[in-house]
Amino acid sequence: MRQMLDSTLFVLLLYAGLGGAYLLVIPGLTYFYLQRRWYVVSSVERVFMYLLVFLFFPGMLLLSPFLNFRPKRREIGA
Repeated sequence: MRQMLDSTLFVLLLYAGLGGAYLLVIPGLTYFYLQRRWYVVSSVERVFMYLLVFLFFPGMLLLSPFLNFRPKRREIGA
């Protein structure tokens, strides 16, 4: 009985870890990557970016209200 409880707890912790990584960690890293590279990417890298957004879309929806992805303000010299 004790071994069954240990294995059940292990499986629950594994699911929680994988779910947290899928919904929070990897989308956060994807946002950071997109923010750094958005305006200087090649066409192949842009396809890779779109693939990441497609794969981790649920997590990106969860993080989107908390992140600012607007471009920086331009300074125009007069």
